Amino acid sequence: MNSLDWAVLIGYFGVMVAIGVWSHKRVDNVSDFFTAGGKMPWWLSGISHHMSGYSAVMFTGYAGIAYTYGVTSFVTWSFPIALGIAVGSKLFAPRINRLRSRLHVASPLEYLKNRYDLKTQQALAWSGMLLKIVDVGAKWAAIATLLSVFTGVSLNQGILITGTITAVYCTIGGLWADALTELGQFVIQLLAGVAMFIAVIMKLNDKGIGFLDAWDRPELQGHGEPLVGPYGTVFLLAFLFIKLFEYNGGMLNQAQRYMATATPREAERSARLSAVLWLVWPVVLFFPMWMSPLLVESQKTDGSDSYGLMTEQLLPHGLLGLVIVGFFSHTMAMCSSDANAIAAVFTRDVAPVLSKQARAWGERSGLIAARVTTVVFLGLSMAVATQVNSPTFKDIITVVIKWVAGLMGPIAIPMMLGLLRPFRRSGPTAALTSWSMGLLAFWLVNYPISWQIEGGVPLQYQVSIPLAVSLILYIFIGFIKPEDTPERLAVVERINTDDDGTAAAAVPAPAEPVEDTVRVKE
Repeated sequence: MNSLDWAVLIGYFGVMVAIGVWSHKRVDNVSDFFTAGGKMPWWLSGISHHMSGYSAVMFTGYAGIAYTYGVTSFVTWSFPIALGIAVGSKLFAPRINRLRSRLHVASPLEYLKNRYDLKTQQALAWSGMLLKIVDVGAKWAAIATLLSVFTGVSLNQGILITGTITAVYCTIGGLWADALTELGQFVIQLLAGVAMFIAVIMKLNDKGIGFLDAWDRPELQGHGEPLVGPYGTVFLLAFLFIKLFEYNGGMLNQAQRYMATATPREAERSARLSAVLWLVWPVVLFFPMWMSPLLVESQKTDGSDSYGLMTEQLLPHGLLGLVIVGFFSHTMAMCSSDANAIAAVFTRDVAPVLSKQARAWGERSGLIAARVTTVVFLGLSMAVATQVNSPTFKDIITVVIKWVAGLMGPIAIPMMLGLLRPFRRSGPTAALTSWSMGLLAFWLVNYPISWQIEGGVPLQYQVSIPLAVSLILYIFIGFIKPEDTPERLAVVERINTDDDGTAAAAVPAPAEPVEDTVRVKE
């Protein structure tokens, strides 16, 4: 990097902070901070939803998969996400929006206390927060790895720089700042991605390699196969289910984008836009990675440095700075949205259980608590980031695929399926059993059982077995031990209907008015 690249990078950081300061004017209460007051346009929500699913892991971990295996990086990652969001646009997006518009909650998990019970809500809240700390820690480590390639700063220094800048703008401006910065980051990503795509095409032409002829080169032998190595059919099917839950609200930050729109219909349109972007745009981003074995030789066994090396070699200064900004934009978009979501869960779901004072928070004190929680979460995730590549967490892609994908199902299934009428019979017993046994299954297949098998348990089973255990137990226990009380049925009906007419009246009257049961005082 030279002075021009540094100017681009520093200018980007300045703009992000400025957006946070401007967004501060739009945040008057906790609802504004966590759900934008339900006033976010559907197109902004859709772009924000799309951007909050990226991070620099794509340019490190998934770049390594693309370098090693080829197009399976798209087939087993962004394609399942696109399909999952498209299905979720009908299945989940409108219902999650009604959590805010009909139940008047500000956290995606806030409704669980009435849908199941307090124990279930707390179990999912605590496990979700802990998983997110690890997940975001991997994202910080990914962007710090790239920063070290380009600037030579240490891993810990890179984590501190990116985390501090993110903390400033997302703490000041809340979800509005997240969404507006993600819009700017989308434009930057568009410019940087197209620049890198063109640079690779030109370099291949200089080598006498055509756009389509490249796949016949020996360096790319087998790279055109959709399912190879550990990323086989079982892995793809597991990821389809995982991403269906994860990117429609299971990871909490995407649920906030649905809650932020004005109506269920706009939440549905938001999800459709995000799905289209996930289907089309990653192809442009992945193509240079697929071609990287023809242009660079990775210095790491997992190929995670291949994209960074290629960027340094192909792009002139200025454009190099823009692409580096693109790396930052991905990670900061995801991490800031995660921080906002976890702050919502803690201040709305956890703190009131732990403290009598928290139950008495007014608008001002609740907003202060939300901002403090955001900073604390980012600090904890940055601390975890320093441990990535340790014996506990191993490499970045292992954290993202094994830990996050493996643990996502047990946490998300009770939350997401609890929204749907067909699963109304599943109550607290089904939710807690599926959650706990899913976590136990994850531990068994990743550690005790894996230690006893030569070569370990294959990756596809490490991520699919916990999901399958949770899903089967949630449905089965709901069937043999139904807990569909009038109060719980009333909550499900309010999530599934927009009117206050006959659909809700058809449900047995709850013990107390639904409004009193499910409404959380702002």
